[in-house]
Amino acid sequence: MASNQASLNQAKFVLPSNGLEQQTTLEIETKDFDYSKRSQWLRAAVLGANDGLVSTASLMMGVGAVKQDIKAMILSGFAGLVAGACSMAIGEFVSVYSQLEIEVAQMKRDKERGNGRGRERQDDEEKETLPNPLQAAVASALAFSVGAMVPLLAAFFIREYKVRLGVMVVAVTLALMVFGWLGAVLGRAPALRSSLRVLVGGWLAMAITFGLTKLIGTSGL
Repeated sequence: MASNQASLNQAKFVLPSNGLEQQTTLEIETKDFDYSKRSQWLRAAVLGANDGLVSTASLMMGVGAVKQDIKAMILSGFAGLVAGACSMAIGEFVSVYSQLEIEVAQMKRDKERGNGRGRERQDDEEKETLPNPLQAAVASALAFSVGAMVPLLAAFFIREYKVRLGVMVVAVTLALMVFGWLGAVLGRAPALRSSLRVLVGGWLAMAITFGLTKLIGTSGL
């Protein structure tokens, strides 16, 4: 009688852990895995767009510090967009290609140590997750270009010098806040603090570029 009661108690204790616990753990792991895969390239795109926004806006502000001509500002911004997008694409391609070579070499070493169908199946799954250098390069160039288009479009149709600078600063400010918020959401960080950090950084970049260029331009160098 005592042994039957002990078996019954043991059955009541074991059954819940084999069902609900394992299913919950599997769901959590799956959600985390899906989130990390999705957020990785999204966050990289946001950072690339933010880079294009800040660098192009700072370049245009620097040129605007010494030349009030709209053509000079637009041409400098367009040159910054093209140069920056190419630089981002080449840098990302080289970086991801190096990462690809490292992962492929590691897969070969693992394959030499292991054997069997399980090892082959695992290799096939790992090959599907390998980074694509060309895809990363195109994505980086596009992200940079999207960010760089904000100050260009803001200044393109405005002839008045002071109004043009003001509109460009406002447009860049709004874009910085949006990019900061997106980066915080994807990185699971405090949205307000992240947005303010990105905003202040962008303002500083534009102000320093404008001030130094103005100083050098007025000094006659």
